[in-house]
Amino acid sequence: MPAGDAFTPEQLYDIERAVRHAEEASGLKFSVYVGGADSETRPFALELLNELPDPDHTVLVYVDPAGRRLEIVTGSAARRQLSDTSAGLAALAMQTSFATGDLTGGLVTGVQQLGQHAHQPTLLHANEPHQQ
Repeated sequence: MPAGDAFTPEQLYDIERAVRHAEEASGLKFSVYVGGADSETRPFALELLNELPDPDHTVLVYVDPAGRRLEIVTGSAARRQLSDTSAGLAALAMQTSFATGDLTGGLVTGVQQLGQHAHQPTLLHANEPHQQ
């Protein structure tokens, strides 16, 4: 998570902890990027996602506080676990916190919600007997 001087060590810890918990809950990778975009917001966020080690299984939260922009982009596998509706609800929660000036709280809340909603798919075991 590129942060520069935007966050205190405690705030970084809170965000990193939220990311860790979201990853444990969902089995996906999460990444947070805070900064300005070199181009249009969504293409830039997709470019960032594709530069990550496992983009197919990653959820990227991109925030440009100065431009008041937020994007949540998902890789192909992550998209199957996280619905657009769930991502939209997390985005709304983040934007509400951002509007009050709480960037860290918004990121923590949003990442936690994304992790909770990106449930791991149910595993089916082929060698279990079928009940009739």
